Amino acid sequence: MESLPAGGITAKTIKGKKYLYYQWTENGRQFSRTVKEKEAELLKAQIEERKFLQEKLKEMRNSKIPVSSAMIKKVNAYNCDVRIGESLKIFAASVSSYKKRYIYEVIKNFIYNETHDKVFILYGLRRTGKTTLVRQIIYNMLESNFSKSVFIQINSNNTLSDVNKDLKVLEAKGYKYVFIDEVTLMDDFIDGAALFSDVFATSGMKIVLSGTDSLGFIFSEDEQLYDRCILLHTTFIPFREFYDVLGIQSIDEYIKYGGTMSRSGENYNNLIFGTKQSTDEYVNTAIARNIQHSLKNYQYEDHFRNLYELYEKHELTNVINRIVEDMNHRFTIDVLTRDFKSHDFGLAQRNVRNDRNNPTDILDTVNKPKFLKNLMKALEILNKQNQTVEIKDVHRKEIKEYLDMLDLTCDIPVVSMTDLNNRVFFTVFTQPGLRYSQAESLIKSLMMDDIFKNISAIDRKRITDKILDDVKGRILEEIVLLETKKANPEKDIFKLKFAVGEFDMVVYDSENVNCKIYEIKHSKEISKEQYHHLVDTRKCEQTEFRYGKILSKVVLYRGKNSETEEGILYRNVEEYLLELGKH
Repeated sequence: MESLPAGGITAKTIKGKKYLYYQWTENGRQFSRTVKEKEAELLKAQIEERKFLQEKLKEMRNSKIPVSSAMIKKVNAYNCDVRIGESLKIFAASVSSYKKRYIYEVIKNFIYNETHDKVFILYGLRRTGKTTLVRQIIYNMLESNFSKSVFIQINSNNTLSDVNKDLKVLEAKGYKYVFIDEVTLMDDFIDGAALFSDVFATSGMKIVLSGTDSLGFIFSEDEQLYDRCILLHTTFIPFREFYDVLGIQSIDEYIKYGGTMSRSGENYNNLIFGTKQSTDEYVNTAIARNIQHSLKNYQYEDHFRNLYELYEKHELTNVINRIVEDMNHRFTIDVLTRDFKSHDFGLAQRNVRNDRNNPTDILDTVNKPKFLKNLMKALEILNKQNQTVEIKDVHRKEIKEYLDMLDLTCDIPVVSMTDLNNRVFFTVFTQPGLRYSQAESLIKSLMMDDIFKNISAIDRKRITDKILDDVKGRILEEIVLLETKKANPEKDIFKLKFAVGEFDMVVYDSENVNCKIYEIKHSKEISKEQYHHLVDTRKCEQTEFRYGKILSKVVLYRGKNSETEEGILYRNVEEYLLELGKH
C-alpha cells in the first residue's frame, strides 16, 4: 500500500486546451505537477488500488486480525511492472461488476484450448475495453489457474531483454497464463516479437499481448509473428454491444457517444466525445499518434512514411477530420486539399430554407468566412496555403490503408441503376461519436455568429435542433448499412441509385435471387413521403429484374412497429439493430 501513490488527478481547461494534474500532499504541504494522459490513467488506477488496500487494512484492524510483516512485504523485484497474487487479485477485482464484451469468449477459448505455438494479440484504439477484457479473464479464473497467472505492464523504458528475464523467472516458478499490456511500447518489440511465440508459447505458456499500437502489431504479425499469432481487434463496437454492456438503450445516445467503452457517470462516453477538446484529444492520441511509435521502430521505414510526415508536421488530424466531415467520407485529393467548406452547413442552409413548417434564410445571412474560420479552428482543419506538407496521391492511399487497418472505416457500395458498370463506394466511420462531435462543433461555431446569436431563443433552438437532427439521420443511415453488412457477410449490402431518387439500402441474396429494400429515417412519425420511392412501380420493376423478387419493403425509424395500407413495413431501428447482433 505504501508503495502506491496517494492524492488524485484533476483536469483544467486553459485557453481551450485540457491539462491533467497529479496532486498530492507531503508533510502537510500540497504539491502538483502536470501529467500526460497515459501516466494519468496509470496513476488513477494505482490511487484506486491504494484506497482499496486502505479499506482492506481498516477492515482487518477492526476485525482484530493480526497484520504480519509478510502481509505488507513488497513484491520481489522484477524488471517490469509485474502483478501476481494478491496485487493481481485487487487489479482484476476492480472490473468485477462490469458486463463483458462479446469478444470475451474468443480470448477465453484461447486461454483454455490446447494450442501452444501461438500468442494472442488484443489490439485496438484507446477506450475500447482491452485491459478490461484482460482483467475480466483473470477475475473469472478458477483459483488453480489464477495462481499461475501474471499481468505485466510495459513502459517505454522496458526492453525485450527485460521481459525475457522476467518470463524466465516466472516460468521457473510455474506461471502459465501471461498477460502483457502495451507491449508495443518497447522499441525492439517489432524486430523481436518472435520471442513470445517461439520460446515461451511453445514451452506451454499462454501469452496474451495487448495494446493500442495497431500498426506495431500488424507489422510484427507480418514479420516476426507470421502464422504464429491470433489477432483480435476491439475497435468496432456495434449498437447491440453498446446496449448490452453499457446499458444505454437509445440509438441517439449511440450516435452521440458510440465507438468507445469508457464509463463516465450516466453518459458513459461523454468524457471522450462530449466536448470539442476531448474529441480533439481522442483524434490526436488514439488515432493520429497511434502510428508514431511503430513507424519509428519499424525496420522497413518506407511503409507509411508519407503518413508519418503528416503526423510529424501535426497535419494528420487535419486530414482525418476533413474526411470525417465530408458527407460521403471520400478519400480523394479534392477533399483533402481544397479550401474547406462545411457539408453539414451547406445542407443545413438548404434544409432550413425549405422547411415546410418554418422556412427561413437566416443561415444565408451569417458571416460565412468568420463562421468557417471558427469551425476550422475547432476541427483543426487547414486550408492548402496553411499546410506545410503538399498532399499527394501517396498520402491519400496511405491514409485510407491506415484507417482501414485501425478498423475505423468500412466501404459501402453505391450502385447506379443507370450505369451498373460504374461501382463506386462511400466510406462509413465505425465510431459515430467522432462524426457527431463535428456537428456539435458546427453548432458552437454558429452560436458565435453576431446575426444568429441575436435571433430569438426559440428560433435558435428550432434551427440548431433541425441541423443536429439532419446529421443524426445521415449517421443513422451509416450505422444501419455498416452493421447490416457486418452481420450478413454472405449477402450484398448497398445503396441503389436511380435517375431520380434512391433506396437507402438493398440487401441482396444472390444465392436465392431475392432482395429486401429499405428507407432509413431519423423520425418517430409515419408519412407517405418517407416511402414514396419504395412504392414506385418503375423502380421496383427495375430492382426485381436485376436482383430478384422483393421480399419486403421496409422503413427503419425510431417509432413503433407498424404496417401501412400499401404493405410498407415500419420497423423500429433499435429493435432491428439488436436482432442483427444475434446473427
